[in-house]
Amino acid sequence: MKADVAQQKSLLELAELDAALSRIEHRGKNLAEQQRLEEVQAAHREANDRLAALQIAIEDLDAQIAKFETEIDGVRQREERDRNLMAGGTVDAKQLTELQHELDTLERRQSALEDSQLEVMERREELQRDQEAALARIDDLEGELGAARTARDEALADIDQQRHQSVSRRDELVAAIDSELVSMYERQRSRGGAGAGLLQGRRCGACRIEIDKGELARISAAADDEVLRCPECGAILLRLKGTGA
Repeated sequence: MKADVAQQKSLLELAELDAALSRIEHRGKNLAEQQRLEEVQAAHREANDRLAALQIAIEDLDAQIAKFETEIDGVRQREERDRNLMAGGTVDAKQLTELQHELDTLERRQSALEDSQLEVMERREELQRDQEAALARIDDLEGELGAARTARDEALADIDQQRHQSVSRRDELVAAIDSELVSMYERQRSRGGAGAGLLQGRRCGACRIEIDKGELARISAAADDEVLRCPECGAILLRLKGTGA
């Protein structure tokens, strides 16, 4: 098959465009900005989960504090009743002794309950500080989310623009290149490798493998418009002077 130098140059540009499109697709699938956004989203979810756990823990402590308060109120009421009985002068000496004993017991009980309540209240203060820190962290992450989402969207827009420009140029090239040459190129690409590559010294630009001297002599002897294939990978081997050949 024959192809003049202009056709070969266009085919080289087509191969370079396809390589660029592959890079664009790879970038789109492995977008650093998308990865950053996902990292911030994960941190945001984690911070919200922590905030929810802190809220539950605080509510549990509030319930404990309320329970202690109820028990302390009950003890105080019993103390007040006993003191009223003792002050009323209607009880005998035995009952007075029993009431005094009960008062001592109630005072110790009240002191123990108040100590336990204080411990719970101190723990609640700690959790409340943690809750405030968690809320501040969430606020910071929401700002980071907005910035990360904007960066991702801008990167995607840039990729879309590059893809659109490359595809448009590719369509122009395919229309200008001989259809038989394009078919040969596309068949080679369908096998998973590059469809064409520039001969650079002894190396094929498609597979990057050096061609042995015997094959290279045959290639060098061929006419400039002869369409040749790389003996290693089968890609169309383009021999263009002034472009690295």
